Amino acid sequence: MKILVCDPISPKGIALLQQRSEFQVVVLPKRLSEADLLPLVGDATAMVVRSETRVTRKVIEAAPKLRVVGRAGVGVDNVDVEAATQRGVVVMNTPGGNTVSTAELSFAMILALARKVPQAQASMIEGKWDRKQFQGIELAGKTLGVLGMGRIGTEIAKRALAFGMRVMAYDPFLTEARARTLGITLATDLDELYRDADFITVHLPVTELTRGMLNSAAFARMKPGVRLVNCARGEIVVEADLLAALDSGQVAAAALDVFIAEPLPADHPFRKHPGITLTPHLGASTMEAQEKCGIEVAEVITSYLLTGEVRNAVNLPFLDAVTYELVKPYMTLGEKLGRLLAQLAPPQVDRLHITYGGKAQELPNIDPVTRAIVLGFLSRAAVKDLNNVNVRSIAATLGLTVEEKRSNEPVTFNEWLHVQVFNNGEKVISAGGTFFGSPNNPRIVRLYSTPVEIPISGTLLLLTNKDRPGIVGYLGTLLSKHRINIANMSLHRDEAGGQALTVLTLDTEPTAAVLDELQQDPDIHNVKVVIL
Repeated sequence: MKILVCDPISPKGIALLQQRSEFQVVVLPKRLSEADLLPLVGDATAMVVRSETRVTRKVIEAAPKLRVVGRAGVGVDNVDVEAATQRGVVVMNTPGGNTVSTAELSFAMILALARKVPQAQASMIEGKWDRKQFQGIELAGKTLGVLGMGRIGTEIAKRALAFGMRVMAYDPFLTEARARTLGITLATDLDELYRDADFITVHLPVTELTRGMLNSAAFARMKPGVRLVNCARGEIVVEADLLAALDSGQVAAAALDVFIAEPLPADHPFRKHPGITLTPHLGASTMEAQEKCGIEVAEVITSYLLTGEVRNAVNLPFLDAVTYELVKPYMTLGEKLGRLLAQLAPPQVDRLHITYGGKAQELPNIDPVTRAIVLGFLSRAAVKDLNNVNVRSIAATLGLTVEEKRSNEPVTFNEWLHVQVFNNGEKVISAGGTFFGSPNNPRIVRLYSTPVEIPISGTLLLLTNKDRPGIVGYLGTLLSKHRINIANMSLHRDEAGGQALTVLTLDTEPTAAVLDELQQDPDIHNVKVVIL
């Protein structure tokens, strides 16, 4: 089996591959373009890359024998994961290899901002001796705000506590119990962290919620003179807004390792701003991190090719073909249940309880379904590189307990998948699903302990309303006025003239104006939009 090592990795990792007689290891001398790679991958069973080589759809299609792509690092932006999945190619990464290195760089940035080390160094090189200009501040007694409490955020918190700092974290999926265990304060919302933090360090992935979240509005809500560190992703910060905040003094200083455009253009204004400390994306650039990633990528590729074991896969967990076909419909239904509950549940819940009933409890392997449910539930969390393989450990890191139960109790449906969400021992919401007629026709059939019938795709508009004559016509007329079409409707009341749960599947997402108009009706409450 040919292993193509496309980017430089640790010699120890290469040696681990070379010691297996089953492998023919080919180490490319330099990074190659897509065109140069195409003639080399035809007989490759595995490819090893870092961030330089791009494994595009064309490359994957030109490699009919390819079974696995191993990324020596975390991000897989340079790998077309969708194309790989479609071709049955497993994509693996090494998520734990650079945790300490990135955390240490982030904390070095915090220290540099506190004591103006880079600026003082530059002044000394120029022959100056200007002590007053570089007066700093102590970290002891200051508040560090951590945005995102995954592996790296947790390591940062440990180091900050050792320096006598107060640590406040914002992470909607971190529980109070987990925060207490770590010895940190859990911010109830971003404004609380912005108001109190003397330093803010970012450890979030780029999502629809985090892209550009640190903008002029966010900087205006921060404590005057705050110091900002970003070793996560450049797209999280609006660069022009950061420059304006630095010029105004609202942000005292910033330290950046990542940027929207990399390499950072030579004429970028960041390079000349005295309040910014810059490094060229060095988060994982330590000997230890590179060695760990090189060894780990060699181990996961070897295990997969020789034993079929899958670790750190970012597309699909390993399942034999028969079992996969059996559980796949449940995985689809489960992920949608998780996504639904994630958008309706309050923040900082601490337990998911999943019940498999009817034919579902007879599944030979329920783990992939549970993972799909938790993946859907955490899909809106600020979790970096979340996938089916790491989703259980990520949930544990956030303090979210996941329980599974196979139930023999009689159920109304042939198949029954039920998810309950708890916080501090109290159930806050639940939803159940089944199939109508065949596994190709999944439905959500219970929500808020109320019977419903909801397709598992599209835009949902949910509301509670008084059961009054004309309410359905009123909803249809209002949505029609805004040119929003109703694709499906589910309505259930507790009693005549009582309260009803109404769920509408819409062809387009309602605007804020539509929601405001709905909420002005005194008989309509709890208006929410869910995207499935």
